[in-house]
Amino acid sequence: MPPSPSRHPRTHSTHAGLLVAVLLGLLVGLLPGLTAQAGAAPPAPEPRAGAFRNPLNSGPDPFMTNWKGNYYLTTTQGGSIKMWRSPSLGTLAAADPVTVWTDTDPSRNRNIWAPEFYRFGDRWYLYYTADDGVDDHHRLYVLESERDDPTGPYHFKAKLAPPNHANDFAIDAGILQLGGRLYLAYSGINQYQHNGLNIAPMSNPYTVSGDAVAINAAGGCPEVREGPEFLYRNGRVWMTYSACDTGKPDYQVWMMSMPLTSDPLVPGNWRQHQGAVFSRADDRGVFGPGHHAFFQSPDGTEDWIVYHAKTTSVNTYSNRTTRAQKFTWRADGSPDFGRPLAMGATQNLPSGDPGSGNYWINDDGRSSGAGSVTYTGAWNSGSGCATQCFWSDDHWSDRAGATATFSFTGTRIALLSVKDTGNGYAAISIDGGPEQRVDFHNPIRVGEAVQYTSPRLANGRHTLRVRVTGEHNSQSGASFVSVDRAEVYTD
Repeated sequence: MPPSPSRHPRTHSTHAGLLVAVLLGLLVGLLPGLTAQAGAAPPAPEPRAGAFRNPLNSGPDPFMTNWKGNYYLTTTQGGSIKMWRSPSLGTLAAADPVTVWTDTDPSRNRNIWAPEFYRFGDRWYLYYTADDGVDDHHRLYVLESERDDPTGPYHFKAKLAPPNHANDFAIDAGILQLGGRLYLAYSGINQYQHNGLNIAPMSNPYTVSGDAVAINAAGGCPEVREGPEFLYRNGRVWMTYSACDTGKPDYQVWMMSMPLTSDPLVPGNWRQHQGAVFSRADDRGVFGPGHHAFFQSPDGTEDWIVYHAKTTSVNTYSNRTTRAQKFTWRADGSPDFGRPLAMGATQNLPSGDPGSGNYWINDDGRSSGAGSVTYTGAWNSGSGCATQCFWSDDHWSDRAGATATFSFTGTRIALLSVKDTGNGYAAISIDGGPEQRVDFHNPIRVGEAVQYTSPRLANGRHTLRVRVTGEHNSQSGASFVSVDRAEVYTD
C-alpha cells in the first residue's frame, strides 16, 4: 500500500465502510482457515506455547543457526556485529543483543554488513563485509572465536581476497562445503555485474587459495546477484541468491544447482532454475523478500528460511525486517519455499522448539492470551490499513490526552503499529511509571513496525499505556498515533 500523506483520509469512514468492516470482522472470526490462506490475517487464537509471529528482528541481512538448544541470529547493524540468542524462536525478538565485534581499524570499521558464522572444528568463524566509509571499498573479512561459542569472543583473523580480485569490491560472503572442501561464494566484480556471483577455493576457513570464477546467474533485474546460500539434499547442492536492488519491492530469490559430485569452480556445472523461487506477495503486504539464510528445527526434521522483507512497495532501504518460515521439498528434489507470509501471521514453532508462551493482543481487544486493551478519549478505528496491520485493522488518534492501555500477564511487551508521514509523538509508560517519548513518524508509510519494547519485568500482571501527546517533529504533517498489535512475552 503506498504511503498516505497523513492519517486524516481514514477518519471519514462512511456507514457502508463501517458495515463492511463489521462483516469482515465476523468473517475473520468465523472462517480463520480462509483468512490464513489469503494472508490477510493470522489464524484464530493458538495454543499458548506453540506459535510465533514475525518480525524476529528489526535489522536486514539475517543469518541464523540452532546450536546446543539456542537459536543464534545476526543482522546488519552498520557499526558493529551483534548477535541475538534465544532458546525459542518465539522469544528471539525480545532477546537482548550481544555485541560480538567492533573494530578500530579505519579501513574496515564502517558499513559492516551481512555477518554469517560457521563452526569448523571447535571454533566459530564469522564472515562479514566492511569498508572505510566508501561503498566501493567494501571487502570481505573473517573473525575466529577464542572458544567454542557462537558469541565469541572473536579476534580478527584475515582479509578474504581471491588473487584475481585482490582489490575489488566484494560483499555477502557465504561458505560452500562440498566433498570435504570449502569454497568462498560472494557478490562482487565480474564480467556480468558489479554485484555478481563469484566462487573461490579455500584451503581452510580463513584462507582463499585460488582465483574466483564468475557465475552467470539469471535474475528478475539486471543489476544485482548477491547473498549466495546453500542447501545440500537429494544428490544436489542448491545455490540460492538474491536478485534486483534490495531497495526495490521486486528484490527476490533465484536459484541454481548442480550434482554434489561436480566441481563448483566450473561455471558450466551450475544449472539455472527459471524464475524467482521466492518473491513479493502484494496481497499479503510483503515486498522485497530476499537476503536469506537457512536453518533447521531443533530436532532436525524441518527446514526453515530466514530472510528480510518490507511492508511497503516504495523503493527504500529502510523497514527491512527479519522474518522466518518453514519450507518443504518437491517431488523432483528441489526446495519449495512457497510464498512469503504476511507480517504477523501466526505460525507453528519449529519442531522441537521448547515453546515460548508469548501471545498477541489486537487493537480491538481480541487476544490469544491473558491480555486486553482499553481506550480513553477520542480514537478512530477501521480496516483502512489492510495488509499493513495485524488482523487488517488499527486504532489511531491525534487528540492530546487520548490513551490506550494494554493489560497483560508476562515478562515483556512489544508494541507494533503503523509508522506514517502524518504521525507524531506518543508517551509510553509501564505500570504507571515514567513516560518514554516515542516518535511514530516515518518518511514512508510502513506497517507493523516495532514502536517500543519494554524492559524485562517481573512475571505477573502489568499495564502498558500509550498516551497521545498531540505533538510531532518538524518533518511530520500531523500528530497521529497508531495502535495495532502488542506481542507479550512470558519467558
